[in-house]
Amino acid sequence: MNLLGLPILSLLLWLPTIGALILLVLPNGRPMLYRWTAMSIALATLLVAGTVIGLFYTGPYGPATGTVIGPPLQFVDTVAWLPAIGASYFIGVDGINLWLVGLTAFLTPFAIAATWQRQTRSLRLLLALLLFAETAFLGVFLAQDMLLFYVFYELALIPMIFLIGMWGYHGRVTATLKLFLYTFGGSLLMLFAIIGLHILHRNAIATINPGFTGTFALNQIVADLRSGLFSLDPLMAQLLFGAFFLSFAIKLALWPLHSWLPDAYSVAPTPVAIILAGLMAKFGAYGFIRFNLTLFPEVASWAAPAIAVLAVIGIIYGALIAFTQHDMQRMIAYASMSHMNFIALGIVTMTTIGINGALLQMVAHGVIMAALLLIIAVIEERRDSRELASLGGLWRVTPVYAGLTLLTLLAMAGLPGLSGFVGEFTMLQGVFTSPLLGWPFAFGAVIGIIFAAVYALNLFRMGFMGEVRNTANLNLPDLQRRELMTLGALAVVIVAIGLFPNVLLSGMNSSVQGLVDALTPAVQAAVQLNSWR
Repeated sequence: MNLLGLPILSLLLWLPTIGALILLVLPNGRPMLYRWTAMSIALATLLVAGTVIGLFYTGPYGPATGTVIGPPLQFVDTVAWLPAIGASYFIGVDGINLWLVGLTAFLTPFAIAATWQRQTRSLRLLLALLLFAETAFLGVFLAQDMLLFYVFYELALIPMIFLIGMWGYHGRVTATLKLFLYTFGGSLLMLFAIIGLHILHRNAIATINPGFTGTFALNQIVADLRSGLFSLDPLMAQLLFGAFFLSFAIKLALWPLHSWLPDAYSVAPTPVAIILAGLMAKFGAYGFIRFNLTLFPEVASWAAPAIAVLAVIGIIYGALIAFTQHDMQRMIAYASMSHMNFIALGIVTMTTIGINGALLQMVAHGVIMAALLLIIAVIEERRDSRELASLGGLWRVTPVYAGLTLLTLLAMAGLPGLSGFVGEFTMLQGVFTSPLLGWPFAFGAVIGIIFAAVYALNLFRMGFMGEVRNTANLNLPDLQRRELMTLGALAVVIVAIGLFPNVLLSGMNSSVQGLVDALTPAVQAAVQLNSWR
């Protein structure tokens, strides 16, 4: 379904790449022209994404939707790509990826705005890579063909390697190498799983339809699995599930596969850190929902308690390590890891409210991380330091800056009325009510929430409360107009999500409910098999 014959999703997807190419042919030595060109393209992309969100149909749906796992995809664009093997350029949106697409388009302008913070070498290339990364990120969320998904999944890694390797801080080479080895290794496992699933499906359907050459269309494979036209041997299903899971767990930074994350986050410059923490970390959580839950519901139900144990450990571990950090950006890295593990816990509840909460928290987490990274960039520009020991008493010197920092930290800690609360609350409800989990897992998550409040408030106490300990802070200027506009816009969204979460939930609920309905038989079978719980 396109809009008035216009392939709106393709326009959304490729507009940033067009902008990147325009940047590369602009005349040399024009940094402000580069910035405003990149910003204009990013804002145009945001406008297209807003149009998609505004026209997205949220229901109700009739019984004949053309799919067995919930409402149909909307704004679909599909073109034969490699017809000999059944691969296609197939993109579309539903309630599961809608707001992640919107988040990508929303955060990219803030990443570009962060290039105004300080002078940057090779600015044109930096901005072009940011826009190219936006296309790759959008492609990950939009792709409904497994091979196309893999292509965008790998393309997203290329600009990140260059952005961190070329513009990162001290230790960038080691961090880039670790990021590449971890994520590329996981991606190869996913590729093997995609090829294996494609061959198994092709061979099974070819017995019914001898002319069938295969397909990589995820919805078709899932429909054939649900209808019984195609089935997987239990051992094969577990192997394929494991290959997808490891790839996504690395990207998500599920404990203990997280060690690439602190190094990459701490050395990344602010524009890169915004898209790394705000967007790239969501690939794993989204992929787990889109692939592991929909393709392998029986294995996912069986593995859910074990994954939940890892997630709870990650929640608490990340929060504890964040408390010990003195570099603010490294603290944010461990805090992000803790919150992403919380999102993983919400997903494996296999409940509508838990998965809705996880998707909502992905959006909230992205906005909060962007705000915190910009807050750190403000003080780093003024003091050329991110160490808490060099701060203290900033509330007296920069009250507006301190107020916005406090608001963002409280959102991260889950204060009611702010964006961080709603996702955590709904995920906890999902954990409590999940037949696969229950109160022990919820108790572990609550401990993590308490620790999150501790490290967030400790950061504010050390950096902003008390007397000014360092005389270099006495004459620090408060937020400039540009900084106030960017942080103020993010603060408005943080409050808006906290007060009006149904705006997001209404878009995702029908698709999530359809997914959970398809999962229910497998969950019930897993509960009966493990009735000792």
